[in-house]
Amino acid sequence: MKIVTIIGARPQFIKASMVSREISKHDNINEAIIHTGQHFDKNMSQIFFEEMGIPEPDYNLNIHSLSHGAMTGRQIEGIEEVLIKENPDWILVYGDTNSTLAGALAAAKLQIPVAHVEAGLRSFNRNMPEEINRILCDRVSNLLLCPSETAVKNLNNEGITEGVHNVGDVMYDASLHFSQIAENKSNILEHLNIEPKQYILATVHRQENTDDPIRLTNIFSAFAEAPLPIVIPMHPRTKKKLAEYNISINGQIKPIDPVGYLDMIMLEKNAQKIATDSGGIQKEAYFHGVPCITLRDETEWTELVDSGANVLVGNSRKKISEVLENKIIFETHEIYGDGQSANKIIETIIKHNI
Repeated sequence: MKIVTIIGARPQFIKASMVSREISKHDNINEAIIHTGQHFDKNMSQIFFEEMGIPEPDYNLNIHSLSHGAMTGRQIEGIEEVLIKENPDWILVYGDTNSTLAGALAAAKLQIPVAHVEAGLRSFNRNMPEEINRILCDRVSNLLLCPSETAVKNLNNEGITEGVHNVGDVMYDASLHFSQIAENKSNILEHLNIEPKQYILATVHRQENTDDPIRLTNIFSAFAEAPLPIVIPMHPRTKKKLAEYNISINGQIKPIDPVGYLDMIMLEKNAQKIATDSGGIQKEAYFHGVPCITLRDETEWTELVDSGANVLVGNSRKKISEVLENKIIFETHEIYGDGQSANKIIETIIKHNI
């Protein structure tokens, strides 16, 4: 059996590292990896391949820094060319990026079965490009590999029941696997001269925040007045927009360059709180038992809000400041599986291979 894996962004590199590791255990499965190039900066891309032992991509389309339509269109064109050449039995896509949608559409039009890892997520906000990508990808997928029971219910509510499997969250696999490795290899806390639980970790990159000067100003104004230093690995787009809108980076804000996965694990594990608009980091916070403040009006990870681990604050400067000050207490439960998601993903594909 041949599988073509489509990746292009940081969260996909993390998930693919575990699934590709599982694929390598099967002598009768060959994998070809297409990197669309959506994340292309060394600190956002290459370092993940090096740290996580992901096989080098067989194809790098080098498509990035374009509008949604242009990027997706060019990715479809590039992926289609590879799929015709490789003629795989399955394509594997992850999450909700333009790369995900491009891969799913290219395969579906060539009548190649699609397996979607992290299927069934819904924020119920169609203004988010990611929400459109999720919905469309789920509609053309043959296997919908869900990370939680909530995701399964979302699909059922849309009338999608065939090919739906709750395999757990493969990011939990990665968290378990790389946590001790990070402890042994990362010196990021020493490098930044910060102490455990004496800082807040933040990430901001979503278009809804970066492309709105009022939202971005409110977020960074609250950060500047935080009770502890805010360590923020600065996404290239966010850095560009802060300069464009002339928003000051001062007070408690401590910007750093983007970091690799091992350093990020250590920053997450040792933070007092995490403030983010990232979907993946919301979950990683939960895996490490760290309270999360979500800088969005809604989240696709609704079970985290229900558990009390995740507090939605939107872009209100007042709300962000209050939650940064207040204590958040919650208990973790096994809502994302047992750490064997990658195995379940591959076994499910094998079972459905014709």
